[in-house]
Amino acid sequence: MPIYKTRLQRREEIADGTMAFHFEKAEGFAFKAGQFGDFTLINPGETDAEGNIRGFSLASAPYESDLMFATRMRDTAFKRVLRTMEIGTEVSLDAPYGSFTLHNNPRTPAVFLTGGIGVTPVRSIMLQAAHDNLPHKIFLFYSNRRPEDAAFLNALMGAEVKNPNYTFIGTMTEMEKSGTKWNGETGYITKTMLEKYVGDLTLPIYYLAGPASMVTAMRKTLNEAGVDDDNIRTEEVSGY
Repeated sequence: MPIYKTRLQRREEIADGTMAFHFEKAEGFAFKAGQFGDFTLINPGETDAEGNIRGFSLASAPYESDLMFATRMRDTAFKRVLRTMEIGTEVSLDAPYGSFTLHNNPRTPAVFLTGGIGVTPVRSIMLQAAHDNLPHKIFLFYSNRRPEDAAFLNALMGAEVKNPNYTFIGTMTEMEKSGTKWNGETGYITKTMLEKYVGDLTLPIYYLAGPASMVTAMRKTLNEAGVDDDNIRTEEVSGY
């Protein structure tokens, strides 16, 4: 796998405590929606025991002109450098890796169950599916505490307009702490909520992305509903 050099183009806050970082796409670089890469800081101004390398899902879709990842901004040396580095700063990219990608058979529905920053690979998959006019029936369940915490919320909701085969189901677990109006679902993703939108839960392939505790809980819910492990794909997010 070749190592690419890429430069920071811009950064933006996309949710409370969450930032997106946009890099130039190196010539010849190609990836599948849902894959990830290892980003390495080159001679950073500070470092710590966690080191200068982080793996991030490529949240940008392959058709987009730049490469983008998003992350919760913990107080680590790596993320302090990311937050303050000058536009144009060069980093190394070892990519693409991963098989958290949409299955090929369009006759089998796809159900994505994601929470928090686990949504990053899903943004890439949803936007690319809409761009390519894929015939797959796709459901995205996206759980957050509040709308203010939900990265890419508007883009993921808006993708329904471009893709008639796509259904977005957002749910918030702590709306009492929100200052934003929300007309979607509330509470955690449950078997009842899944059946409300999906119907027969044994038919789709499931994609679980989020904190390990959520992935474990969702797998248990699906298994108890009769879903075979062969039809469950997971991407756990740790450390942020």
